Amino acid sequence: MKMLLTGNEAVAQGAWEAGLRFASAYPGTPSTEILEDLAKRPELAAEWAVNEKVALEAVIGASMAGGRALASMKHVGLNVAADPLFTFAYTGVGGGAVIVTADEPGQFSSQNEQDNRWYAKAAKLPMLEPGDSAECLAMTREAFAISERFDTPALLRLTTRVCHSKSVVEIGERQERPLPDYEHRAAKYVMVPSYSRKRRALLEERLRQLAAFSETTPLNYIVDNGAETGVVVSGGCYCYAREVFGESVNYLKLGFTYPLPERLLSAFCSQNRTLYVIEENDPYLEEAVQRLGFRPLGKDLFPSFGELTPEVLRQAVYGEKLPQTAYDASSLVDRPPTLCAGCPHRGFFYELGRRAAVVKCGDIGCYTLGFAPPFNALDSTICMGASISTAHGAAQVWRAAGVKRPVVSLIGDSTFFHTGVNSLLNTIYNNSPTVNVILDNRITGMTGHQENPGSGYNAAGRPAPVMDIEGLVRAMGCRQVRVVNPNDLKAVRAALDELLALDEPAVLITRWPCALKKFSPADREEFPAAFSGKYRVDQELCIGCKLCLKAGCPALSFREDRAVIDAPACPGCGVCAQLCAKQAIVKEGE
Repeated sequence: MKMLLTGNEAVAQGAWEAGLRFASAYPGTPSTEILEDLAKRPELAAEWAVNEKVALEAVIGASMAGGRALASMKHVGLNVAADPLFTFAYTGVGGGAVIVTADEPGQFSSQNEQDNRWYAKAAKLPMLEPGDSAECLAMTREAFAISERFDTPALLRLTTRVCHSKSVVEIGERQERPLPDYEHRAAKYVMVPSYSRKRRALLEERLRQLAAFSETTPLNYIVDNGAETGVVVSGGCYCYAREVFGESVNYLKLGFTYPLPERLLSAFCSQNRTLYVIEENDPYLEEAVQRLGFRPLGKDLFPSFGELTPEVLRQAVYGEKLPQTAYDASSLVDRPPTLCAGCPHRGFFYELGRRAAVVKCGDIGCYTLGFAPPFNALDSTICMGASISTAHGAAQVWRAAGVKRPVVSLIGDSTFFHTGVNSLLNTIYNNSPTVNVILDNRITGMTGHQENPGSGYNAAGRPAPVMDIEGLVRAMGCRQVRVVNPNDLKAVRAALDELLALDEPAVLITRWPCALKKFSPADREEFPAAFSGKYRVDQELCIGCKLCLKAGCPALSFREDRAVIDAPACPGCGVCAQLCAKQAIVKEGE
């Protein structure tokens, strides 16, 4: 049967067909949908982990037990999982194990644009790079086979376009694989030096076998169009190149990209007068071609960052663009991303942004948008969980220098569970005088409302224990803990005043559900007043002062010298009403 699937859906389908028994992930664009799809399949266990390191460690355990297992994550997630990754390469597998890394050329929702192909080389792992959904399915199945054949975890490298673009896929049946009897094999899995040294030698022998495999696998193939120009390409860039060059060039399409097939590369390059190497981000393939003695056109012609879409390639090679519809660029309105109408972070950011003297360390989540006007309420965003640690380091330097400067960290509930817990523990242990704000909107917001340990449900939607953030923080030894409704500006202001005056670690928890969240029964019980009525502007009372616009709410606008609320967009948080000095913003029906 044929279906139209995204790359992420196809990876999930391929893993299911391969007899997958266990999957674990932390949500992160562009990889999120892989686990979401797998969680719907009753034949296997699929779960959200608190972070990528934990996810991969669970996959290692599942593989030791003999089950095929998969961990998926976005590119920066592999940084978090790197510790177990490198040792997993030494131990090898029981059941086949695949690690999906979804890179993001163009940085659409990420803090950097790293190229994770280098992880395969650094960790000495086989790597596969599908270019469309059909290859995602086929290469996922093949990755499990390679993993077991060569006793190694396998890396499957995707990019944003491959993850989210759709193409036709022929789906198959699931191949059930019985679990083997468990064997105690300390020499394989206990990586003390006496054992790991032996595994290190085996790792090199495995690489030699994989290098030989790369020369003959059909994952790498030549498309000979009888031309004098050749293109070396992998992954989604193959689709881009085909759109630009068509059949006017020859192609070496690489699907198995570590170890690279050096003999195949040399043969292809020597048969073409002109060579292009087309790859997004780093010159990974280009440097390999250069080491073989060839001088291709690569990063000296194509951009070193961003996506190499057909338009970008066409401009680089031919200096031209496809015809476009003419339009007046001056009429376009700059619309930067903003917090949603009714976002529970809005009231908090309004109050924090008014405190210019406070240093504000942010984290990864939709609340990162607090950096922008009208809030201007963030000084840094580094990586998951870094806000608390960054604030701690800054505070300690100023404290040692005798400088009085208030420091606040901000982190979401899911990010707190991810890597914020250790950071806060360090802050409390070292008695750092910071105010650490946990923005608990009751869900993992930015990546599309995935469950987390505080939401009360697991990846399959079944009830799960609820992690009590306040209780956890108090158990760590923090004496100063406050919980507020972030839509209550007076309460937020009072809590910040109180905690910023202290000289010890403090935690402020803002607890209110995301405006877009589907309420659970527990949400309805705890937050009966949430979004219970919309607001409107009394045009006779409004004086056009624009103070309400400082809330930065997209449901608010200004027309004919008066504020206006777009009723369908207003969820009724009431923050704007608290800003109006003339009480011109009132609830509908009042």
